[in-house]
Amino acid sequence: MRPALARFGSRLLEAAITLWLLATLCFVLLRAAPGGPFDSEKAAPPEVQAALEAQYRLDQPLPMQYLAWLGDAVRGDLGPSFQYPDYTVNQLIANALPVSMLNGGLALLLALLLGIGLGVWAALRAGRWTDRLLMGLAGLGLAVPKFVVAPLLVLVFAVGLHWLPAGGWGEWDNIVLPVIALALPNIAYCARLTRASLLETLSADYLTAARARGLSETRLLFAHALKPALLPVAAWLSPALINVVTGSAVVEQVFGIPGMGRYFVQGALNRDYTLVLGVVLAIGALIVAINVAVDALRAWMDPR
Repeated sequence: MRPALARFGSRLLEAAITLWLLATLCFVLLRAAPGGPFDSEKAAPPEVQAALEAQYRLDQPLPMQYLAWLGDAVRGDLGPSFQYPDYTVNQLIANALPVSMLNGGLALLLALLLGIGLGVWAALRAGRWTDRLLMGLAGLGLAVPKFVVAPLLVLVFAVGLHWLPAGGWGEWDNIVLPVIALALPNIAYCARLTRASLLETLSADYLTAARARGLSETRLLFAHALKPALLPVAAWLSPALINVVTGSAVVEQVFGIPGMGRYFVQGALNRDYTLVLGVVLAIGALIVAINVAVDALRAWMDPR
């Protein structure tokens, strides 16, 4: 019990240090970028400009701004948004995070289901034309970036066929194209990874011995080969999540989805310091939590 608690405490400390370094680096880079959140207000009277800077602590020295923001963030207060003055950053994230998690979760689930299924199917038909065709399509899926896939999906299924809406949020059919755009590269990578890992596992000595004992190929696959073959897929879940999170910025912009990625892009363009910092912290905390969960999953799947 004590080693487990020690490992848990060590993970918490690592997570806290990681988030602090991430927030500090983001704070420095934002303030080093040219321009400011109220550059468009230069035509306003000096007293109005001074009042705006005082309201958002921009009149203080940079170290004081950092310490004040960090103290509020530790208490869970991410401050007011510069771009959306009627909302706090906490409120914006509370509204946007479920949207992004729904899109990202469905995209990752679709990638796992289709990717593992297609990878297993290709491995069982290794060397045949169907296997080569599938792996060729997977390579194409990896090569095409999301900022190309998303507009193409809109052009084909919304503009051309009129099957699905081109954007918006609130109905089930608004989810389909964004989820597909986020999932396609991950489906391709998961299929290739599953195929390669399963082929290696099926050639292992212990499976050769199991075949000699008369076990059927179906039982070999599902009872002995599939679980160890999916260990690389479990290890891939962390970078897959990062891929979904980074891709959401493009996809949410294209489809007009009010998620974390869209707020991040708009906040960066408008120098909304508190909003960008809040989104970075929220996404960083989510990635740290997923990494811990993935490590636990890998430990459960690894027979060693």
